[in-house]
Amino acid sequence: QVQLVESGEGLVQPGGSLRLSCAASGSIFSIGAMSWYRQAPGKQRELVAGIMSNGRPVYADSVKGRFTISRDNAKNTVYLQMNYLEPEDTAVYYCNADIERVGQPHFDDYWGQGTQVTVSS
Repeated sequence: QVQLVESGEGLVQPGGSLRLSCAASGSIFSIGAMSWYRQAPGKQRELVAGIMSNGRPVYADSVKGRFTISRDNAKNTVYLQMNYLEPEDTAVYYCNADIERVGQPHFDDYWGQGTQVTVSS
């Protein structure tokens, strides 16, 4: 079984910073792309940032220059450093990863439980 556990939720003022972490655990053979999505009330879930196994990142236009995604392959962990936060960044943030389990020669899609980020004065 595989689990993604997120941490780092919080309330922060506009212009502030927050760092999210997501650790994958279980019978993992390898991890492909790891990503962060978010869903604000009344809106669809959207991709925030993703990072390939080789470290190449992709970002939504709305967060370019403010957010940085990184990963530690030894720890099976992905991070999202969020700077210059805006009220529009308020959402539940979800971790996503493509994971190949031990003994299962294909990649499956896994999601974390979600962590709340609130940007408000």
